[in-house]
Amino acid sequence: MDQPTWGRREFLRAVAATGASCLAAGACGAEPNGALREPVHRVAKATNPVNAAPAGHPLDPALEIARQAQALIQATITDYTCTMVKQERIKGVLGDMEFMEAKIRNRKIVNGKIEKPLSVYLKFIKPKSVEGREVVWIEGKNNNKLRAHEGGTSGRFLPSVWLDPEGMLAMRGQLHPIYDIGIENLVEKLIERGEKERQFGECEVTFRPGATINKRTCTVLEVMHPVQRPHFEFHLAQIFIDDALKVPVRYAAYYWPETPGSKELPVIEQYTHLNMKLNVGLTDADFDSENPNYNF
Repeated sequence: MDQPTWGRREFLRAVAATGASCLAAGACGAEPNGALREPVHRVAKATNPVNAAPAGHPLDPALEIARQAQALIQATITDYTCTMVKQERIKGVLGDMEFMEAKIRNRKIVNGKIEKPLSVYLKFIKPKSVEGREVVWIEGKNNNKLRAHEGGTSGRFLPSVWLDPEGMLAMRGQLHPIYDIGIENLVEKLIERGEKERQFGECEVTFRPGATINKRTCTVLEVMHPVQRPHFEFHLAQIFIDDALKVPVRYAAYYWPETPGSKELPVIEQYTHLNMKLNVGLTDADFDSENPNYNF
């Protein structure tokens, strides 16, 4: 099948999707022996980085690419598994990176009706404080509630619970509810944000080939706001597109440096999807909390 051609562009805070979730979303790296480590992200210094400045707004090429990605995902991707890592700043405090195994089945709409609901299973791997936590959620099922059990030491003594995805307990330590998780939601959020951003100037969009995330080659789309303004939510945002899979696998957003001229940019949020396998044939059992392989 034809794959979309990735060009220059940006994109604003994707949260979500990529990940976000009630109890996580992000991405993590794994060594060949399965040992977890912090993800490796390198952006090569492109010999000919392209400044996105065509006629119209600099974000226009990015929006076109995002729409192509959205069409590709909706047409060709049914489900996927991956290792996710997320890190979020909540109320000014940057949290630890959280690592989890994820199974996601995309929503499928036929004739305006949901034929397959968005379905999510997460198992937290580290840090120790959340190790063993599991979350399962199926869009529109079980009164739209998620089922979860805690990890870490306390998880051995606490029962599984049903939670409102937007409730205080489900959202504790999270920027985004579980229904924002996934690469399709990520692209949708990017399009929404990009459309809003088009009303403003002071936006620089660049395209950088040759980045790597744990030895997989990616194209990086960057958007930068050089001057801090009240209507801008970030200084720099990056989206990593896996060159082989043709889908976004990492999103990161940063504030302006705390010290003028500093190269250190405070992280707002970052989500990475590693070891992604597409269309693996997930079934209803993968999203059933009564699955004997789970510990609910």
